[in-house]
Amino acid sequence: MRNQLPVAKSFSPTDLNLLLKKRFEAKTNALVDSMRASSPTRSHCSLLPSALSMFDQIIAASEGKQIAMFLDYDGTLSPIVEDPDQAFMSEEMRAAVRDVARYFPTAIVTGRCRDKVYRFVKLPGLYYAGSHGMDITGPSKSCRFKKGVLFQPASEFLPMIDEVHKTLVEKTKSIGGAKVENNRFCVSVHFRCVDEKSWAALAEQVRSVLNKYPKLSLTQGKKVLEIRPSIKWDKGRALEFLLEALGLHDRGQGFGILVSKVPKETNASYSLQEPSEAISVEQFLRRLVDWKKYSRVAAAP
Repeated sequence: MRNQLPVAKSFSPTDLNLLLKKRFEAKTNALVDSMRASSPTRSHCSLLPSALSMFDQIIAASEGKQIAMFLDYDGTLSPIVEDPDQAFMSEEMRAAVRDVARYFPTAIVTGRCRDKVYRFVKLPGLYYAGSHGMDITGPSKSCRFKKGVLFQPASEFLPMIDEVHKTLVEKTKSIGGAKVENNRFCVSVHFRCVDEKSWAALAEQVRSVLNKYPKLSLTQGKKVLEIRPSIKWDKGRALEFLLEALGLHDRGQGFGILVSKVPKETNASYSLQEPSEAISVEQFLRRLVDWKKYSRVAAAP
């Protein structure tokens, strides 16, 4: 019996269009499912031990080491709100962050546009890593940071991001509650105020735009879809870059603290409540400052 070569199945234009349509619908449905999964309705505390109750243990493990603080913004320094442009931090929280930065190198690492989060925080003595770490700057007084020099590993994507932002604004304007935010190196599509019945329509529009830009990828945050450059760079790599800039090379010695009101998959060791639930983030920062002040007084001759 002679060997037969496999014959490739041929598709008519109609069949091919139908196949592509089904694949697109499958991706859209998967996106809607993940939107639901990332929007929990539970309202109980994280199962991780509280960073406040374990404060003495954290300090004991930090003895003899340089402490640096890396803080997120939304849901950590400010409450999660319906309108992302109204996510203001309290004056008490601002004062706590200002005091922490006096004693420890302090950075805000956020998905927000760097300029926008700076307008919220209003503290020049901090390091800022916006757009998920793709836009980094430091205090002008920092000699290690070469007087605030910028680091932007995805600058070539700026025209593409602007294009996607304008397109999505136009495509989603008929979906009530949808808000498209240009975070300079990524585009955020907020669906916190969108009726769940419209999530599929929103996901379809986002997918239809993303399909035209193979160099961009889609990720998710707290009730937000984010389109960003497909490069090997994220908040974790931004943290490594900042550690290097600060002369702190031994990553892996720090403690991750999850700020959330619901349990999540995380590598964090401890937890604190969101600003809208309690003031434990502010309390932790103030306790850290008090410990530093006391240790200085105790060490004085």
